[in-house]
Amino acid sequence: MIEARRLHILRAVADHRTVTAAAAALYLTPSAVSQQLTALEQETGHRLVERSAKGVRLTPAGEILLAHTNAVLAQLERAEAELAAYSSGAAGTVTVAAFATGIALVVAPAVARLAGTAPGIRIRVQDAEGDASLPMVLDRQVDVAVAVEYRGAPAADDPRLAHVPLYAEPFDAVVPVSHRLADAPEVPLAELAKDPWIGPYPGNPCHDVVVLACENAGFQPRLEHSSDDFRAVVALASADAGVALVPRSALRGMDLTGVVVRPVDGVAPTRRVFAAVRRGAEGHPLIRPVLEALGEAARV
Repeated sequence: MIEARRLHILRAVADHRTVTAAAAALYLTPSAVSQQLTALEQETGHRLVERSAKGVRLTPAGEILLAHTNAVLAQLERAEAELAAYSSGAAGTVTVAAFATGIALVVAPAVARLAGTAPGIRIRVQDAEGDASLPMVLDRQVDVAVAVEYRGAPAADDPRLAHVPLYAEPFDAVVPVSHRLADAPEVPLAELAKDPWIGPYPGNPCHDVVVLACENAGFQPRLEHSSDDFRAVVALASADAGVALVPRSALRGMDLTGVVVRPVDGVAPTRRVFAAVRRGAEGHPLIRPVLEALGEAARV
């Protein structure tokens, strides 16, 4: 009989590629993870992982078991949801991980909405970048992620996750008031090819959006200054340190002295925001109202 907790460990090892990283995500010791993998191999009668100096990868037998693991764990999530619904599930805590702008735009309004519609649900919010929150959901550190599409992100049909689209927003060009295009009604990105750029660090989903937009305009941006805080990005632009692309919602309420904000000429780069939960958990009586409240906040 295969134990479900060992399937969780197998998936964590497949996701994180090393025993040490999987152990950290699961709050276990590396030796405990190794022991559970060995026990799982004994239960199945197959070698499931191969270790090397570069990390761990699944064997063909491990890949077969992983495909079933995703289905089994999703079904267990559904079972927990139905049991919680049977016992009413009217009270409890749901942990939501979201990036700062997402917290302001949809999470905080959803918290306020739930206080009136589902007072038994307590929301705990954690600030996490758009690419960090999805692993937190998969590792069961949080229940819901508000994340951003990015290159390498799990697809909408990923068997491990259920996606709920929330909103999409354009990036606007931010240039110093002294910039040659400051008076233009729209900014063609190709005209900024020789400018110094200010933007998020690699790994931040917004970095991917900026770089891809510039590549589509025919150039690689010369990123001279890096910050994941858009207030810092705008402040540097106001100091004439470079130009930037910033999500429109991140500019709300910001001090824009010294810069000009203009829409991008043509098809604007866009970030698409969604909520994600472990597949099978979307029907849980605590999680479903949270997803609905996030969706309502996004529509408003």
